[in-house]
Amino acid sequence: MTSPLYFEDFEIGQAFETPGRTITEADIINFAGVSGDFYSLHTNEEFAKNTIYKGRIAHGLLVLSVVSGLWFRLGIFEGTLMAFYGIDKLRFTKPVRIGDTIEAKVTVIEKEKKRVGGLITFKNEVYNQYGELVMVFNAKILVKYRSQ
Repeated sequence: MTSPLYFEDFEIGQAFETPGRTITEADIINFAGVSGDFYSLHTNEEFAKNTIYKGRIAHGLLVLSVVSGLWFRLGIFEGTLMAFYGIDKLRFTKPVRIGDTIEAKVTVIEKEKKRVGGLITFKNEVYNQYGELVMVFNAKILVKYRSQ
């Protein structure tokens, strides 16, 4: 685990790799319950096996949520993160299935000074256990200045 980083500590091009996390049946059912998204593609194997995916897949937003949790396992935001500011260019490039393990490469692509903190844009490339890109997006995170 890395020490917490402040706005000044991040550099354009700096990259981090999260640990992996396996998506489980429980993840999908719990996410369906919390979100209210019980769409058959995620919750009904008989329906899903007759789709282009040939079986159930994880909700895209579940995968996104898991990735945001993986960021915190890096330790770089502990005590310095002020706000999750937004997401740009989100694309789901391959389905994530029960039993897939995902991890993310998180790269600093932009920094912008704001009045109360620094806004950092991180390109997130999410891969499965086969090294296949399953999701890509840019996340904007507001972090503290060292002097705050």
